[in-house]
This record gives sequence, C-alpha cells and structure tokens, in this order.
Amino acid sequence: MSVSRRTLLLSSAAGAAVVWPSGAFAAPHRGPLRTDPFTLGVASGDPAPDGFVLWTRLAVTPLAEDGLGGMPARDVTVHWELAADERFRKVIRKGTATARASRAHSVHVELDGLSAGREYFYRFRAEGYTSPAGRTRTAPARSASGGPLAMAFVSCSQYEHGYFTAYRRLAEDEPDLILHLGDYQYEYAPDTYTVPGGNPRDHEGPETVTLANYRQRHAQYKADPDLQAAHAVAPWAVVFDDHEVDNNWAGEVPEQPDPDFRTRRAAAFQAYYENMPLRRTSIPRGIDMQLYRRLHWGRLATFHMLDTRQFRDDQGCGDGYRDCPAASDPARSITGPEQEKWLLDGFRRSTARWDVLGQQVFFGQRDNNAGPQKVLSMDSWDGYQGSRDRITRGWVDAGVRNPVVLTGDVHAHWADDLKLDYDDPTSRTVGTELVCSSITSGGDGADVASGNHSWSAWNPHLRFYNNQRGYVRTRITGDALTADFVVLPYVTTPGAAAHTRATFVIEDRVPGLTRVADNPTPSATLRSAAEQGAETVRQETDRP
Repeated sequence: MSVSRRTLLLSSAAGAAVVWPSGAFAAPHRGPLRTDPFTLGVASGDPAPDGFVLWTRLAVTPLAEDGLGGMPARDVTVHWELAADERFRKVIRKGTATARASRAHSVHVELDGLSAGREYFYRFRAEGYTSPAGRTRTAPARSASGGPLAMAFVSCSQYEHGYFTAYRRLAEDEPDLILHLGDYQYEYAPDTYTVPGGNPRDHEGPETVTLANYRQRHAQYKADPDLQAAHAVAPWAVVFDDHEVDNNWAGEVPEQPDPDFRTRRAAAFQAYYENMPLRRTSIPRGIDMQLYRRLHWGRLATFHMLDTRQFRDDQGCGDGYRDCPAASDPARSITGPEQEKWLLDGFRRSTARWDVLGQQVFFGQRDNNAGPQKVLSMDSWDGYQGSRDRITRGWVDAGVRNPVVLTGDVHAHWADDLKLDYDDPTSRTVGTELVCSSITSGGDGADVASGNHSWSAWNPHLRFYNNQRGYVRTRITGDALTADFVVLPYVTTPGAAAHTRATFVIEDRVPGLTRVADNPTPSATLRSAAEQGAETVRQETDRP
C-alpha cells in the first residue's frame, strides 16, 4: 500500500512504527544500547543551493538529570542516508558521523555537492536502531528565479504554557522553509512562569543555569512529537532570543546580577548548538557564537538572519516600557557595529527581489501612551532608535527592492508599516513588518474581533493585532508576498484546529500592507483597550 509523504513523515515523527523497505539497512540487531536512541527526532537546516545540515541527537533517556540522555560515556558511530524519495529506494549519498559524548551525542552532517532546488529525504542508524525519516531541500541556484517559496516563521514555545499543536499544524502545511525567530525553549523552573488557570505541563529540572540543565531542557522540548513533526518536514533556519539563555539578557548583562553569567551564557550557547541544525561556522567559542548569517533562495529572496542579543547595549532605564532618553542615543546599538556593517553591506550588494530580515524583537515603533509623552519598550528596537534609523535608511539608500522584517518575541500577531519618521503619520512607508504570535507562550490568549490594538489609534502604522497562538505562513513570488496569520483557539489542551485569522499582501515595489481577508473566530469577544495594553506590556517584559 502506498503511503503519502505527509502520512509517512508525520507518523514517523510522532513515534509510530515505520516499516522500511527490505534491504534499506541490514537487519536490526540489539547492540550495547538497550533502547531506541532516536527519541529526539531529526532535523535539517540552513539550506544552500548545494546542500544543508542534517541533525540528530542520541538519547535513550531524554530527561536524565545530567543532560546526557542516559547515553554511555563513549562516542557512537552513526550512519546516515540521503535519498531522492521518501521510501529510500534511490539512495544518493550515505556515510558515517561520530556522535561524541562531549557534545551530548549530537550529530551535525554538513552536506554539499547536491543538486540545487531539489527535495531530499534522510535518516540515521546507530547500533541497530533507525531514526524517523526527515524531508529537506536545497535552495535554488543563485541565478534561478527561485519561486514560488512557501515559508513559515514561528517563535516562543513555552512548554509549560500549552501543547505544541501549532507545530503539528505547521508540519501539515508542508512548507519549503521554516524560520524560528527565538525563544525555542524557556529557562524557568516549574511553576515560576504561569498562565491563568495553571500550567498544563511542567518543566523538568530547575531553572537552567548549567550545561546539564540546558541539555536536559532542550531534550524535553525535542522529545515532543509535534515539534519533531515540524522539524522533520522542512529545513529550518534558527536564531535565538533571550530565553535560550536568560530573560531579557543583553550582551554580557543578565536580567538579575549574576557574577557567573558568562559561564551560564557559554553553557547555553553550547547546548543550543548541540540541539540545532546549524553549520560548523556556528560552533560556540566560549561565550561567543556566530549566529548572524545569510540564506539565499535564488534571485527571489535573501534572508538576513540577525542576532539582536549577543552584541546589544544594555536596555535603557532599567528595561520595561519607559520614556527614556537613552532610547534615542544614536551611539547605542542592538546589533553591535560589526553586524550592522555586515547588514548594510548586504543591502548594497543585494540583487534579490525580496530582502527579508529574520530577527527577534519588535522593529517598528509602538508608543503605549496616548499623550505627548512617548513610552516605549526598552527591549525592542524602540530602545535602540539609532540602530533602527541606520538600518532603515540603509535599505532605503541601497535601493532595496522589497524590505520585509520578520519578528517574534511578543506572543501576539502584529503587522505594521515601517517608516523613517514614525512621528509623522503622513511620512511614506519604506518597508513592512510581520510579527508572529507564540506557539504556546502566554497560554490560550483570545481573539481580538476588530483585528486592531488600542494603541493603533495613535500609532496608525500598526495595521493588525491578534492575541491567539499560532504562526505566520507566507507564499513568496516575484510579484507579491502573501502572509496568512494562522491561529489556534486554544493550546492548553491538545488537538486544536487551525484557521487563517487574516491575510495580507505586500506587492512587489509597493512597501506596506494590503489586507485581503479577515476571518475572526465566531465566538470572539473583544477585550477592553486596557486589557489589551496590559497584556502586551506583560508579554513584552515576559517576566513571571
């Protein structure tokens, strides 16, 4: 009986038994590992025209307190296969890699020499056990048109706040590329960061501080079958935000005074690399990690993946929403000077139809005060206005054809037009920002029937708001970028259906948003403006 690609990948990622064709591997035998080590699934990432990264991590007991997944203190040889079909009848590349005990038995296979713009399937074997299968693809050739591209982006998956159903629905969409824009996992101890009605799931272990803590926490997340399904269906490009280390950290400054923060940051970075499909260029060196990079999708799109945590100045005026003089200090930076130069050089050299910034925190201005005083989030680009002005003017001066900023962090869907002068509502629009809600963070949330936040009354460039969980699904062609804001009615119990709450189009050479569809939930109730504002402030500071 033939099995569809979707059924094969999703059932495999969910841990269901998969019967491989005879001859695909030698008959299984039970080696020193007494149980299946592929409990954390498989993943791929950072697609290029000639290759990508394949990832897995061996763990027979994912939640082991020492973070080593119950694995023996020895290296393990892992076999991998790459095929042109989901049944592995046409294996085109195979080899071995070493899952090193010093790297928590993670495996990164960095392939090149493959055909551009092709779909591939992969899997691993170790000591008689076979992993689930994954689907991935190479990017189109740099000279190819590259479209259409089905790309989705996500952020903020707090395990305790709900079930990862949105990851499952994303996998069912079968995108070509997934961007994760930060807060992949959260650092909190159980019952520290709670949602109304109580958390439906608990973190294992204490607040993450040590390497063992971070490894254990990543393993708990990776063991979730819905997250595994999303990883198995498409290549990912990932960047971290704050919770992969510590809430609202900035450079070498933690949220709370901590003389050992450098050690904690180094541990978090090492665990992050071990658990993500990143290239060897991102291997941490102590407290440093090269995360900002570019992905090219033919001539259609260039993705500039940014790091807005590692090099930023500390938040002004003690963080939070403030009317703060430091916010407008032109010397302050959210990217650091080297990354800013790299980004501006990329704008000048770009020949792509769409230049997309994959980054973490809100880019456009959000003044939460209706009066003359300007009250802004110090953790967002509002707290680093010099950085924002230089980068915005950089893409304008470079003649970037279609600049689009993608954002996570704030646990709600937003869409806004980007300006050079936010204080002048009549100033021209020079770009577009799309903000995805969280996968779970914040709990169920609520639909906002109007599709607008109360702040839009004095921030008219803010065009859309919704406070349900979900993700953003896009379709990119030479003529337009279409964005579907996908939402789930609940996440505190599993199995919710997803629907498109609103759809916007950005037309080629026409910066700004055109709404083409609006589909509020029939049972939606509009919360008061005060409730909406309070919710956003709570999400932005993201503190229990």
